[in-house]
Amino acid sequence: MADKKIVFLDIDGTFTVPLEKPTELAARAVREARENGHKVFVSTGRNMPIVSEDVLAAGFDGVVASAGRYIEIDGKVVRDSVLSEETIQQCLGIFHKFGIYCRIESPEGIYIDSSLQEILTSASAGPTNSELARMKKELASGVGVQPYTEYPRKGAYKLGFICTDLADIEKTKPYMEKEFHYVVHPYAEDADCYNGEIIRKDMDKGEAMEHVCEYYGMELADTVAFGDSMNDLQMLERAGIAVAMGNSCKELKERADIVCGSVEEDGIYHEFKRMKLI
Repeated sequence: MADKKIVFLDIDGTFTVPLEKPTELAARAVREARENGHKVFVSTGRNMPIVSEDVLAAGFDGVVASAGRYIEIDGKVVRDSVLSEETIQQCLGIFHKFGIYCRIESPEGIYIDSSLQEILTSASAGPTNSELARMKKELASGVGVQPYTEYPRKGAYKLGFICTDLADIEKTKPYMEKEFHYVVHPYAEDADCYNGEIIRKDMDKGEAMEHVCEYYGMELADTVAFGDSMNDLQMLERAGIAVAMGNSCKELKERADIVCGSVEEDGIYHEFKRMKLI
C-alpha cells in the first residue's frame, strides 16, 4: 500500500485495552506509519478530559473526540461543538420519563445519575462491550466522573444511557431517532443491563473523517479506519478501508472489509504491517 493514507483509530478496544496504556507495538505502529508519510488520528467517543496523556504520547497528527464533535488537526482545534443545553435537557427528560439513566459528556467532564452508578457497579461487561468495560473502570478509578448535580449546564457533546430493560430504549426512539444515531452496545442474552449512547446525525465519526480529508486535500478513498464497537459504525461505513478488531462485536465485523487481530494481540500493529503502512 504505497499511497499515503489517513488512518483513524478508535481508542478503547482498538488502540488500547479499555483505560490501559497503549502497548509498545501499538505506539510503534503509529510512530512508524507517520514516519512513512501517513497521517494517523485518534477517533474516539471519549471527550477530551478523558483522552489520556498515555494515548496522546504515542504521537498523532490529530484527534477526533466526542464521536466527531471535537476535531484537532496538527495541534489546532478546528471544531469544538456542543449540543445546546436546551437539547440536552429535552433528551434527558425523555430518557428519565422511561426510567433510563444518563451519562452527560461535556467539555468540563463526565456527569452521571446516581442510579447509573448503582447499575454500573453491579453490571458485568461482556468481552465485546469495551464501552461498558471502560465505564466500569472509570467509575472504579474515579477518572473524570462526577455526580450529575455538578453538571454546569452549558451544553454537552453527547449522552450515554444505561437501563435494565431493553424495551425502555425502544420507547424513547419515536422522540429522538430522527435526529440521533442510537448506538446500543453488545450485550449477552442474560445481560443485567443495556448501555449505549445517542450521537446527533449532523456530526459523527464518519462526517469528521470527511472534515479531516478536506483539510489535507485528500479523499475518503485514502482513509483507513479501525474500530471495535457500534459507535465506530459511521466511521467504518465511510472509510476507504474498514477494519474491525478481532474483539469486535459480530455486527461490526459483518460490515468491515477486514477483521484483524484483537487489541490484546496488538492487532493494529500486525495489520499496519500487512497493509504495508509500516
